[in-house]
Amino acid sequence: VPAFVTENGDNIYESNAIAYYVSSSALRGTSDLDAALVQQYLCFAENELLPPICTWVFPTFGYMPFNKETARVAQEAVKRLLGVLNDVLATRTFLVGERVTLADIGVCCTLLMLYKQVLEPQSRNSFVNLNRWFVTCINQPQFKKVLGDVTLCEKAAQFDAKKYAELHPKKEKPAKEKQPQQEKKQQEKKKQEKKPKEPEPEEEEEEEAPKHVFVDPYLSLPKSSFVLDAFKRTFCNEDPVKNTIPYLWENFDKEGYSIWRCDYLYPEELKMTFMASNLVGGFFQRIEKLHKYGFAVIYVLGENYKLNISGFWILRGQELAFDV
Repeated sequence: VPAFVTENGDNIYESNAIAYYVSSSALRGTSDLDAALVQQYLCFAENELLPPICTWVFPTFGYMPFNKETARVAQEAVKRLLGVLNDVLATRTFLVGERVTLADIGVCCTLLMLYKQVLEPQSRNSFVNLNRWFVTCINQPQFKKVLGDVTLCEKAAQFDAKKYAELHPKKEKPAKEKQPQQEKKQQEKKKQEKKPKEPEPEEEEEEEAPKHVFVDPYLSLPKSSFVLDAFKRTFCNEDPVKNTIPYLWENFDKEGYSIWRCDYLYPEELKMTFMASNLVGGFFQRIEKLHKYGFAVIYVLGENYKLNISGFWILRGQELAFDV
């Protein structure tokens, strides 16, 4: 889904493929270059725009839980991508050529829930060219016939906890059968009554169990010449090839730190890009205490339904900080 059956009984799925099949040559691009550009924008909409838009908008529908940090990252990504489109449309009426093409249809429909749900006037003021193009598209007769009248967002929708609870009800545990348990207890009681009583051992004073005291495993390690915070600043602020990597190898202390390659063990379970990104974000939240002793770069690789997660870690000491 979405799926399409042709008059000859052939099946097509994926919205872009269906759109290509039912469209005209004018919509597909009248030249080889225009056809390539149309495909470029359709890929851009599906692979770049859609995942962060879903992460931002879906919680307002109750489709997925709200995470403040994940939402912030998604919003920044969306606004950066909208800026790209805004620059492109500075000198253009439409994305490809002088008429509406599949590029306009695909990108406009991808942006639809964004403009209707969360992109309030203050947020969209920076994208004058994009706004003009979007309003032009949705007011075309062919767009109106499918989309109806589109009302732009006046106030950004927030996470709908009530709707989320309705869509994701908690599964109630089945009530345990009481009668068989009562019969079992009665049978055990009868067996105990039949057994001869053994002499009770003299009571011994129970020793109090020693209280568990958490000891930071990294405090016992000798001091290292490699300053992790300094490396992080270099990584964030300077050119990765010219500065960051040379800095790492010049200063790295192989006795005090170790480097690990990581690969996700269950790639077949990964479906959508934004869901894999949320998985990584949630993992980092759960190991927040490790930030003083470790640094990681994690990538979500591939495309929807063909994803993997890989990366590298720099960790204090010579052992993994957590069980695999």
